[in-house]
Amino acid sequence: MRFTVDEYAKTFKMSKEMIQNKLRTKRLNYIIEGGVTYIIVPRSSLDETKRQEIAQSSKPSSSVPAPQKTTVGMIIALYQKENQQLKLKIKELENKIDRLINDKEQMLIAERERIEEIYTAKDEQLKNLLEVINTKLLLSQGNSVHDVDITATPPVTPSLPNGIIELKRYLKFIGMGSDERKSVKRRFELAYGSDIRIIQKEGEFYVDLSKYDYTDFLS
Repeated sequence: MRFTVDEYAKTFKMSKEMIQNKLRTKRLNYIIEGGVTYIIVPRSSLDETKRQEIAQSSKPSSSVPAPQKTTVGMIIALYQKENQQLKLKIKELENKIDRLINDKEQMLIAERERIEEIYTAKDEQLKNLLEVINTKLLLSQGNSVHDVDITATPPVTPSLPNGIIELKRYLKFIGMGSDERKSVKRRFELAYGSDIRIIQKEGEFYVDLSKYDYTDFLS
């Protein structure tokens, strides 16, 4: 007779650990077929009571219930169950789609705000540039600007042609900071005498916007 490990444990009331230990120490005869271990027990080694017990347990049970017949009601119940599961899956997919749509909308809103910020900054730069151009146009039409000190009598200086403006006043007007104005003045000092655009009077530099372009000095 041969038994699987589970059958041997049940028949001889022995734990699987003990059986495995006996197998390792070769105290039980066994064979392996198809990856399954079978323990070999000679029938002659069993007493009559154990033989009858094994024979009784090996008889097919007469109480096995007959297969249940499939009815229309069972099929309908099965379809209803599957239908309910499909509804749940559809609901989950709809929720996922809603989340994806919401995430996409948030991304589009953030991107739109970023683009608006970029264009706002560009508009501000363009506005400043237009103010500078407008100033140059006004000066080129013959408007002259002179520094006037209302607290003291202005010194008598030779008059300058129309369209000429003092460099430091012009730089302040176009919004240059102190460090930038100093850098531009140094460029004028280096170019004085070699560039006809550089005008100096009474130690001060002047620009003639009606005749010349000074963009290279300002950049």
